[in-house]
Amino acid sequence: MSQLTVETWVADIVKEVPKTSDLFRKLRIDFCCGGKIPLREAAESRGLHANELLERVHEVEESQAQHKQMQPSSLEPKELIAYIQDEYHTKLCEELAALTPYITKLTRVHGERYSHLKRVNELYTLLKQKLSAHIQFKENLLFPLIQAFLQDSAFERVDALHFHLSELQGEHQAVVDLLQELRLITNGFEPLQEACGTHRLVLKRLEDLEADIYNHILLENCTLVERTKQAQLHS
Repeated sequence: MSQLTVETWVADIVKEVPKTSDLFRKLRIDFCCGGKIPLREAAESRGLHANELLERVHEVEESQAQHKQMQPSSLEPKELIAYIQDEYHTKLCEELAALTPYITKLTRVHGERYSHLKRVNELYTLLKQKLSAHIQFKENLLFPLIQAFLQDSAFERVDALHFHLSELQGEHQAVVDLLQELRLITNGFEPLQEACGTHRLVLKRLEDLEADIYNHILLENCTLVERTKQAQLHS
């Protein structure tokens, strides 16, 4: 746990724990241009108790830390599927929705000055669409197919399962291609010196999103797919 206190600037809290920006946005606390004030002062300006607000900040921080520390690679396929659904699908959908208004605002306000932001918005929209369809494909088709295969030694749709496992990896590559272009066009998610707080926040959260997606893909390609294929060989 970091050493955040009620005297820590709001802007520094968001820098340390990017997802607190959602909490501040909901509470109508300015964490961008007006973020250079202590959390205590920001809480008072909104009629909130500073220590209670700090506690909520720590909850977000702890949740973010727990998500990064989990090591699910030892799980069996059935438990691994449940983990992916809970820890990646749910949180990924939440983050894609939460980040959208920031990217829309950034493009609207600064798109003319920084023309590459329009492409960032396009790539993010494509990424969001692909990931949403990808998650539906897994939830509605692939994961139930894997579950049925693992539960039934006389499973008759092995060819279909093999095809959809290959399809999964192909979709992963399409997502990786978008992430690589996002990283390239943002110079490795590095903000320009004059970038505003929202600009910096978007780049930081895009970088965190990239890391989560890569971990997600790695877990599926190198653990779930391989263990399912191994089970096929022994069926």
